[in-house]
Amino acid sequence: MSVKEKKVKEKFKKISSQTQPKPNLLKNCINAFIIGGLICDVGQFFNNFFLNIGIPKEDLGTYVSIVMVFIGALLTGVGVYDKIATHAGAGTVVPITGFANSIVSPAMEFKKEGYVFGVAAKMFIIAGPVLVYGISSSVVVGIVYFVLLKI
Repeated sequence: MSVKEKKVKEKFKKISSQTQPKPNLLKNCINAFIIGGLICDVGQFFNNFFLNIGIPKEDLGTYVSIVMVFIGALLTGVGVYDKIATHAGAGTVVPITGFANSIVSPAMEFKKEGYVFGVAAKMFIIAGPVLVYGISSSVVVGIVYFVLLKI
């Protein structure tokens, strides 16, 4: 890269950083808190609902997780979840519905490539590393816990 090109790139970075709008952090945090809280309220509603219809307490988490993942995937599929995420930011990423969104979004994007090479291959492009890290770290923590109990 020539010296002239470097100067042009530096000048572009400087101008773009000056003209880029600054995010309103307080507003973004409040939106994330409120919408994330509403998502959690929906989860609590289903928790109470399943408890009232006689689902055992040990199984409540499974039932609620299934429903919330389904809702997140459904809202992503019809294009609503991304609109909510535009306003909520991290408020939609942290709950389990954000996990469903991270699986469904790439699958929908690559649907035109077919079901095997598009949907199936791209479905875990984002969620795959999260699952691998989560499972691996839980195994390591389990081993450490086991060793500490034996000491």
